[in-house]
Amino acid sequence: MSAIRKETSDAVDLLHRRYVKDDPKRKAAISTERVNVEVAQMIYDRRTASGLSQRALAELIGTTQSVISRLENADYEGHFLSMLNRIASALDCKLTGAMTPHDSGDDGLTASRPHVPPKPTAPSLAVA
Repeated sequence: MSAIRKETSDAVDLLHRRYVKDDPKRKAAISTERVNVEVAQMIYDRRTASGLSQRALAELIGTTQSVISRLENADYEGHFLSMLNRIASALDCKLTGAMTPHDSGDDGLTASRPHVPPKPTAPSLAVA
């Protein structure tokens, strides 16, 4: 008996079925990249909400503009947590985090959520 396959034209769904669905290594890589992108977006959002340029933030934390650029492009491979703590402090935020079990059903391929600007009265830089 063959499985009934639902037809779709959704590119993400097609790519997921073809390249990710049954591959734990690819699922883990996507999950890692998803976190990197979310953190990069948070850094960018907080920096711009604070009215700082990449260069100004870099000067506040004692690094270079190119490091901030790599962080905001999810392309940073240095001491990540240490750098996040320095950025959070410079932006008057606290760093919080969460871990979720791998079997939570989240494979990192969810639809984009609409951007909600941070509330200026409650600064935080969360890492999911």
